[in-house]
Amino acid sequence: MSTTLLDTMPNGATRLYVIVGDPIAQVKSPAGMTRGFVSRGHDAIMVPIHVAPQHLPQVLAGVCFAQNLDGIIVTIPHKFAGAAHCTSLTERARILGAVNVIRRTADGGWHGDMLDGLGFVAAIRAKGGEPKDKRALLVGAGGAGSAIALALVDAGVTSLAIHDADLERRDALIECIAAVAKVPVVAGSPDTSGFELVCNATPMGMRSGDPFPVDVSNLSPTAFAACVITQPVPAPWLSAAAARGNATSHGVDMYHAQRAMLLDFLLASPVEGTHQP
Repeated sequence: MSTTLLDTMPNGATRLYVIVGDPIAQVKSPAGMTRGFVSRGHDAIMVPIHVAPQHLPQVLAGVCFAQNLDGIIVTIPHKFAGAAHCTSLTERARILGAVNVIRRTADGGWHGDMLDGLGFVAAIRAKGGEPKDKRALLVGAGGAGSAIALALVDAGVTSLAIHDADLERRDALIECIAAVAKVPVVAGSPDTSGFELVCNATPMGMRSGDPFPVDVSNLSPTAFAACVITQPVPAPWLSAAAARGNATSHGVDMYHAQRAMLLDFLLASPVEGTHQP
């Protein structure tokens, strides 16, 4: 029987990548990213690390002394804090002040990018949707929501309404995106009336008993519904939308659409997309 790279891993030469989050049990990327590294002939693995927000600076400072650690994926709720760890950022990450992936540079620094928005839009398109020329509602102004907002205006939505229970965070994102957008960016609500693309970038639905992030009852029959949640899949509100006949994409679709981009970035290949220097 022939021996493959995966058969000999891990070993002392295996390169290490980690994903940090709180919670972390819901993430799907460690196995898929490890398979992705191997498929590209790279002896590397990805492992999850559960880190509370107050401990993130110490953890990042500590793990970076590991000389075989080459990159970090950053998930909820660390995407803004992760940017502070970087010594350089892509233009889109600089605009947003957030990252979801960081790689070690040749000079020992850390270079960050934010690919959530590109993956979210790619997942919508893979499921037959198209943001261009659509009126869009986005719920959630956190790290993922910020990236999705930028990607949606870059993808050509005709308007973008943003809702978040944290009004200060919502208004800060509206101001940030309006400064680079050529379309109206305004405050929204959970009311989906009149929108052709409805996006959830909050964790609402991950816990049993969570309320829906939007009012599904007034979704237009032709509206596309998209969500970042990877567990459960689909999120309850997406199931309700699908039962009404709406097309949907979910968080695992987003991850699959984004995986090649993450691999490209971590292995230092150019990642295509707008707001990339």
